[in-house]
Amino acid sequence: MSGMKVLVFAEQRDGKLKSSSLEALTVGAKLAGSAANLAAVIVGTGSDALAGQLAGYGADTVYTVTGDGYANYNVMAWSAAVEAAVKGHGTQILVGVASPMGRDLFPRLSARLDGALLTDVTAVELKGSNLSAVKPMYAGKCLADVATTGSGLQMVTIRPNVFPAAKNNQGSAKATALSVAAPTGAKLKTVEIRKGKSAKADLTEAALIISGGRAMANSDNFKILHECADVIGATVGASRAAVDSGYATHDMQVGQTGKTVNPNLYIACGISGSIQHMAGMRTSKVIVAINTDKDAPIFSVASYGIVADLFQAVPVLTKKLKELLK
Repeated sequence: MSGMKVLVFAEQRDGKLKSSSLEALTVGAKLAGSAANLAAVIVGTGSDALAGQLAGYGADTVYTVTGDGYANYNVMAWSAAVEAAVKGHGTQILVGVASPMGRDLFPRLSARLDGALLTDVTAVELKGSNLSAVKPMYAGKCLADVATTGSGLQMVTIRPNVFPAAKNNQGSAKATALSVAAPTGAKLKTVEIRKGKSAKADLTEAALIISGGRAMANSDNFKILHECADVIGATVGASRAAVDSGYATHDMQVGQTGKTVNPNLYIACGISGSIQHMAGMRTSKVIVAINTDKDAPIFSVASYGIVADLFQAVPVLTKKLKELLK
């Protein structure tokens, strides 16, 4: 069925659109069927200036919400803003990204709007007037077919780096400001957001990742991973063992208790491959494992395996990549 009214939540941070927002808009365009049925909503300081960046991705209207109370992300304020856009657009399907913000925001919206919510999907389509999707389950060991039922609001969050962002040269992305007062007297207030110093892509959105495990031995040794990452434009991650040992910060942690990633390339250096770590990276498109133990579990999911000392293999890899990318 075509002609569904679709709204896409386009996430932005510090006045910059997240690349995954364009992926969500591409999905929204396919579900909506026409630019007239598709809209986006951007919330936060500087939203007005970002609307034009969505032109050509299929949406005629981009709702923007800014002003007092929208300087820093706050789930209560953002929920009120997106709810206003949902009602203003007459939304039937709400699309977002399974990012840290999306995981916080969409369940609250689902409760507020009594919407059926499908989360972290890797495929989605309309069957009749309802959403049908595929969702990785049990740390990616199986895939579940999930679907919405009924006639109410339907909501879905997509896994980053699965749906390629693509312009369809439709949609004028005209900015439409919504006046939404941020909730006052709320029990939750965002005082400050502390960010890491790295200017590289966040792990959850990175297309290329190189990670180190306990075998890194100390934090200084991570410099050989950073050197390799700089050559190919990758983001550096770490296993929980490396984080618990103090070799890396928690924002670098990949795994069940860290971040779930889905890059085009994941290079695991000195990581044995615990169930918890593989839960966060096993859906990566290409996995390269470097480990001295040929029986390490990581090799069971690796596309390519290198049985070698990472301190010998990684510098050689970095050198060869430099030569190839000259």
